[in-house]
Amino acid sequence: MAGKLIIFSAPSGSGKSTIINYLLEQDLNLVFSISATSRPPRGEEQHGHHYFFLSPEEFKKRIANDEFLEYEEVYTDRFYGTLKSEVTKQLEAGQHVIFDVDVLGGCNIKNFYKDKALSIFIQPPSIEELRKRLHGRATDSHEVIEQRISRAEYELSFASKFDKIIINDDLETAQKEAYKIVKEFIEA
Repeated sequence: MAGKLIIFSAPSGSGKSTIINYLLEQDLNLVFSISATSRPPRGEEQHGHHYFFLSPEEFKKRIANDEFLEYEEVYTDRFYGTLKSEVTKQLEAGQHVIFDVDVLGGCNIKNFYKDKALSIFIQPPSIEELRKRLHGRATDSHEVIEQRISRAEYELSFASKFDKIIINDDLETAQKEAYKIVKEFIEA
């Protein structure tokens, strides 16, 4: 049986990664979609495990060959994207593929796979709460946080394009809601 796709998008600080990690630990036969990037590996990162590391030239060649479901050039020659071939392998193995992508990537994947994909938007309870969470992480400067807030306001405008919206005002509740939604989709 072919697998299904579950797409998660959210502004930074919404709890998306925490919810995805929770779901990966459940008995749902989920596998994480590994992205490709043109940046060099950092620290202990390994090709095929953390990312598929490609040179900028190889990445551009694959774009020209229409090998990506979605991709973005974040900075000059710094690309991130999802390879169609890798997702196809996972689906054919009967695995359910979970994605952690930006809103445009999420919309592109949903448009490509239609009903085989479920798109879920994780929404913070408010911009003020999001600002508080980002400051609480203590990993970014005030300027970076304000850039993320500005981006979050833009990303929030895409929420209605997703199949489901989960408002993460309580992490445990949001995790249970995500589990229920994903389980129902997989079993349908």
